Amino acid sequence: MAEELPNPAGEADAADRVAESGATAGVDGDVPRRRLLAKLSEALRGDGDTPRMVTAARAARQLLPGDSEFGDPLSTAGSDPSHVLGRQLSALSAEQPSVLGEIGLSALQVWESLAGTKSGAGEREVAILFTDLVDFSSWALEAGDTTAVELLRVVGLAIEPPVTRHDGVVVKRLGDGLMAVFSEPADALEAALDAHHEMGRVEVDGHRPRMRAGIHYGRPKTLGGDYLGVDVNIAARVAGAASGGQVLISEAARERLGESPLRIKRRRFFRAKGAPSDLRVYAVERSR
Repeated sequence: MAEELPNPAGEADAADRVAESGATAGVDGDVPRRRLLAKLSEALRGDGDTPRMVTAARAARQLLPGDSEFGDPLSTAGSDPSHVLGRQLSALSAEQPSVLGEIGLSALQVWESLAGTKSGAGEREVAILFTDLVDFSSWALEAGDTTAVELLRVVGLAIEPPVTRHDGVVVKRLGDGLMAVFSEPADALEAALDAHHEMGRVEVDGHRPRMRAGIHYGRPKTLGGDYLGVDVNIAARVAGAASGGQVLISEAARERLGESPLRIKRRRFFRAKGAPSDLRVYAVERSR
């Protein structure tokens, strides 16, 4: 009986089939998961990192939980160890694509998904808070870098503790402002109002900065430790329309508040580029 020899061509064909299937079928696609896994196993029986085998491993990531594109600049923009390692693996894979590199990214993809589930992160409804300082750039131009940095340090100490105290998370610092997320608009609002109170004590080189804030409630896209999408843009536009010392909230945030002891008054004639034309906003302050 003749001995059967390995068939590289057959393995290549299997890899092609996996790549084609993975491009059109995810976990809930038309191709059953077990069939796709069987094809992947067949494709990976050979030695070496042929382009077809790398493509097969990459396509198989569609079967795994989490972001199947994990490894690109957006998904690895955070400072978590998984993001740092993901950037390093992606850089190596760009220079020398390999099955091992794809397996490493697959593991990080699943890790990110599990971590998000445990922490409650992911695509869920959150209150998004933006703050910044009115006319900071003009003042800093005259004050100089040293004084401007000193001011930003003091402002950070005034704004960030209220965010943490009300169970918020600072997503990113934006020069003279920040973006934070909260589970509920009520927490975001209390944090913003407390921050305004603390800002009343801030003075650097005779300058008293004025903070403005905006809050929106929605379901942004989470990616690489950041939040993206239309709801984030709306929150930023709402904040940009506020005046110094003012907190504005969107209709979605106001509805979530329910009955509130705060003074809430609709802001008339609101218009902001990049925001829905029918967006309603409200100015909020504590009752005296």
